[in-house]
Amino acid sequence: MVYANDCHAPGSVDRVLLERMVRICPETASYLYRDYTSLAITYTTSRRPELERHLRSIGADRGSIEEKVNAIVGLCRGLTETAANRTEDDLLFGGTEEEVIQRGSDWCTDLARVACVLAQVAGLPSRIVFLANTSAYSGHAIVEIHRNSVWGAVDPTNTIVYQRSDGMPVSTWEIISEPPLVDAGRSGLDPSGEWTGQFRAAALSNYRVSDVETYDYTVSSINAYYRSILSMASRGWPGGLRWLHGEDDS
Repeated sequence: MVYANDCHAPGSVDRVLLERMVRICPETASYLYRDYTSLAITYTTSRRPELERHLRSIGADRGSIEEKVNAIVGLCRGLTETAANRTEDDLLFGGTEEEVIQRGSDWCTDLARVACVLAQVAGLPSRIVFLANTSAYSGHAIVEIHRNSVWGAVDPTNTIVYQRSDGMPVSTWEIISEPPLVDAGRSGLDPSGEWTGQFRAAALSNYRVSDVETYDYTVSSINAYYRSILSMASRGWPGGLRWLHGEDDS
């Protein structure tokens, strides 16, 4: 029911990425972390000039790899600040990454796509990660960015770069399998580790910057389903966090 009532337009890029996701589990982990995502960057310079301009403005076109990652996460943090005072009626979902950056957004699927594409334009392989736990309405979208020969989870919405204590990136699968290994927020953007609780289950979806012409970037607005959820969230969930529309009814 959650997916069926998604705010994104049917057939739009975020719906398609969700439909194509592959769950990370013991049976799929080896394939997903070895063969699922090509490490070849197929981006051609000047194809997305506005994104290149944004990378230059935040210094993500130079410096170390981790500095590039942190700069991209910092840009996404700025987008959430731009959208902070908007009402439910002002919410928009989807669109190209350029459009998302222009309007600002605090919606995780928007920010995950922005971070994923900016990373590729900056020369770093990346992909979308969908997270979920057993609590109501706890789905979340982040990215994995490949560097130092490994995949590392990065949360552009909550400004967290997941790393081990030695600074090495840590993958979504490692966080699920061995949560104590995680040292969250080594980037200095968010020193808390509270968001690790979202990693109950996860799935991956490839999103390549070179495939932009193959997707529908229709922009949509909030629907009644999500309006009811956000309304309860703004009231602090009186009576406790719970499913509102029978989504857990088997």
